[in-house]
Amino acid sequence: MARSTPAQKPRGAHKRMSRDGFCIMAFTCGLALPKSSHVPVTKGGAERAARRGKPTATVVPVAHDRAEGQYACDSVGNSLLVAPSHQMFAVAPAQGKPSLSKGQMRLLAGKARWLFVAAEAGHPVVPTIALTRAAWDALQGERRSGASSLRNVWVTTLFRLVQPGQRPPELVVRTSAPRHITGLPPARTGITAPVNEDEATDPQRPLGKAITAAFASYGRPLSGLATAEEREARDNQLVIVQATAEGRLERFLTRNAITGRLGPVPLPGERLPALPSNTASLIETIDAASGQHMACVVAITGGVARFLSARVVQVSAGAQLEASVARVDSGVWTPAEAVRRFVPGQMPQLLHPRLTDDHRAIPVATGLGVSPGAASGEIVFTADDAARCRARGRHCILVVMETGPGDIEGMKAATGFVTARGGMTSHAAVVSRITGKPCVAGLRALQIDPENGVCKLGERVFPAGAHITIDGSEGTIYAGSLPLSRPHIGGALSRLLDWADDSRTIAVRTNAETTEAIRTALTFGAEGIGLARSEHMFFSGDRMRALRRLILSENEADRATALEGLVDYQAADYAELFRTMQSRPVTVRLFDPPLHEFLPRSDDDIEDTAQGLGLSVKALRARLRRLEEVNPMLGHRGVRLVITYPEILAMQIKALVAGVEAAMETQDEPVNLEIMVPFVTSAREVAWVKSRIMDIAGNAEVFRRGATLSFGTMIELPRACLRAGDIAREVDFISFGTNDLTQTTYGISRDDAPAFLATYHRRNLYDLDPFVTIDQRGVGELIRIAIERGRAVNPNLKIGICGEHAGETTSLRFFSGLEIDYVSCSPYRVPVARMVLAQSDP
Repeated sequence: MARSTPAQKPRGAHKRMSRDGFCIMAFTCGLALPKSSHVPVTKGGAERAARRGKPTATVVPVAHDRAEGQYACDSVGNSLLVAPSHQMFAVAPAQGKPSLSKGQMRLLAGKARWLFVAAEAGHPVVPTIALTRAAWDALQGERRSGASSLRNVWVTTLFRLVQPGQRPPELVVRTSAPRHITGLPPARTGITAPVNEDEATDPQRPLGKAITAAFASYGRPLSGLATAEEREARDNQLVIVQATAEGRLERFLTRNAITGRLGPVPLPGERLPALPSNTASLIETIDAASGQHMACVVAITGGVARFLSARVVQVSAGAQLEASVARVDSGVWTPAEAVRRFVPGQMPQLLHPRLTDDHRAIPVATGLGVSPGAASGEIVFTADDAARCRARGRHCILVVMETGPGDIEGMKAATGFVTARGGMTSHAAVVSRITGKPCVAGLRALQIDPENGVCKLGERVFPAGAHITIDGSEGTIYAGSLPLSRPHIGGALSRLLDWADDSRTIAVRTNAETTEAIRTALTFGAEGIGLARSEHMFFSGDRMRALRRLILSENEADRATALEGLVDYQAADYAELFRTMQSRPVTVRLFDPPLHEFLPRSDDDIEDTAQGLGLSVKALRARLRRLEEVNPMLGHRGVRLVITYPEILAMQIKALVAGVEAAMETQDEPVNLEIMVPFVTSAREVAWVKSRIMDIAGNAEVFRRGATLSFGTMIELPRACLRAGDIAREVDFISFGTNDLTQTTYGISRDDAPAFLATYHRRNLYDLDPFVTIDQRGVGELIRIAIERGRAVNPNLKIGICGEHAGETTSLRFFSGLEIDYVSCSPYRVPVARMVLAQSDP
């Protein structure tokens, strides 16, 4: 029989073993290797440990003679370490620091991982074997064929738990998945220990039956509620066999589920007696390794806590945040580690109210969650009703077919919105994200009967004034007022975001134009304004009337009268905007309204506008018909509007210059103005607009006194991407408007897309909603082309992203790989962008 010797290069062996097809791992403490072991033992490891003067345990690669099926291992102290070289290994860490390759560590999931972590740190653990599905299948194959090489390792390892004289009367078999899987059975206890080799592998004996059943439970059909993570976890199948724990069992949490304070903390509704002194260090070890709140079980014997099991418990994002900062303060983590481990998807829980975890309500209807958070209030059907409700000090939910610019005052008054039409980039969705309010859009089950003052949500009818609760994260609507948890905004979040900024290279700006939204964004750490929509400054009553007069006037005299008032309005707005931002960059997009959004629709609005213009209602309706467009989103808007109506362009530039002058009179910081032209297709359009802007602003005295002026364009059409090299010669910066770029690349209306995108998803035609997550292979490729061609012509070209994708996690990770200078998103998405960009930086 060939003699085996230990391999000489443990690190290399670890790498080879990472290609593991099946695996056995054993975690044993305080059990001696039986003399009748089937595994020859060498003493080299023990001698080396003695020379170092301390007990250690390392994974020792083992020579394997395939012909003879022999294994060699190293015995250090009371631990057996076995690592055969042909894709199966067993590990039994004791006092010291055993090491595993990354491939081997990936196999350790759930309870098995935390047992290894505890043993690695020298904590007493209940003797345990971790067994992969592949290893169990291979053992059964050897049993049928009569081979014994793998069985020898299994039996030797198993008998460490059940050896004569120390044999526990019973064993326990548990599943050990990396994450919670709905439907997995509880631990199987009271299993009679095998007494010989045959019983150790016989699938018809109690132990074999329990192991087989545990693996089979992974393969059971998952419930319809199972998540993608649960399905992934099911595929990583691991079962552990443990000795029955002796002594008193105690359960506790590693951290407080509300404050994040380090435990031990009793489980809800339970009392926790005094625990052995070694419990505190065990908790610190598990907490540092997991980075999560854990529920632990220990067996108390002889005044010592012996680690038995741990599982992750779900807690609030606020508690996770406080715990992360506490780990940094205690030196367990570095700030960079805290940033890396933070889950950006938890950010909405920190910034918005949400439904409490213990609610059991069933939604009456489900649409698209387009703005996170939750809110309760009375149903109102018009913006005016919302304003009246707010004036009476009551909360309300605005329920409408869709919203438009005329609804803005009511939207300010409402606590949340529900619309029948629209998607992620609809008017309601954009305004709700700017204001930080929840919104459910695309609710096809919504019917409104304004005459009778009722609406139908799903199968239920609600009158005006009835209370509902909406969840803008999930897109669900509930009857009645449900309890809400308040957002968690405090010092811990600020510190975490400051740490994120230390490693972030891409700037984060905001899309905002109102003082309230801008201040919110600055509180969240915005470094400038990447998109101030000038048309949004006309949403109040007097300004809307002046704008309508401008659009509907058919002679220059009437337009000039309307323009005079608009310059004053806008100059005051811009001055306040510049004062709020001080010297931070402010990108103002020139007027870009689809005209139909600003024209009167209702009979009352038409009559009011007609009186203001001195026209009959009939004459005004005739003018409105002449302005109607078949497809206004691709019609008379953006650069086309200012070319058609140069007086609108002149009005805006005069207002901007006046705003800069007013701001500079009251502050020392210079204004940093960036003017952006929207919806361009060619360099000639850009040059035409640029020349007229410079005629007005180029010679303004204020720009010789410290204020700066930059000129750029929005890239939101495929042709503009392809001709970015030509356009770059005319501009200082470009900013990609990914909302319209996605719409025009796909040829899909962003407001109508929800009607069929769900069908596309069910039939696997689209993996993601392109209006939510950037299409990297289509829209993303156009962006790459534009960046490459623009920078080739203008190396100093500043590049930004200012669509709603700039606040979405997956899209941000894609943008971080591009050569861009900044992203700009809604105020409440600024913290998400700061965090994701920091995590994505190399």
